[in-house]
Amino acid sequence: MGTKEHKKSAPKKVKVGIISVSTTRALKDDKSGHWISKRAKKKGYAVVLHRVIPDKTETITQTIYDSIEQHDVQVLLLTGGTGISGKDVTIEAVRPLFDKELTAFGPLFYHLSLQEIDSAALLSRATAGVVKKTILFCMPGSLKACKLACKALIFPELGHLVKHAHEG
Repeated sequence: MGTKEHKKSAPKKVKVGIISVSTTRALKDDKSGHWISKRAKKKGYAVVLHRVIPDKTETITQTIYDSIEQHDVQVLLLTGGTGISGKDVTIEAVRPLFDKELTAFGPLFYHLSLQEIDSAALLSRATAGVVKKTILFCMPGSLKACKLACKALIFPELGHLVKHAHEG
């Protein structure tokens, strides 16, 4: 079966959770999270969760597990905490949880970012994987980065990814 056939049989309704990781933002001023929510709903996805949490390993890990278990999310979109400063721990919190890593996401995002922000793309540590059959994406917190990741890579493949994550 080819990609077109896979996408045709992929679910159109997907339950999405949004987690913004930030030490400075609150839900009311979470521009990236609100944009993702609005865009996901426009695409027909059900946004069942939107939270802003601090950039702390234990909090990130617990929120991911709670989101999967209590809200039955099929996709978790994390924004923020992917930089290289000491306070950026999203990747360190998330990567050990992966049952499978989507190793192409980071390089593809880097390639697209390079075209937009030149060599500053080197600072991104965007990653993705599967945790308990839930697709999880980690992207930078900037609105521009979220728009790029969601429009070019994530939303075009959401149903397709969910379909494969729940096989077998």
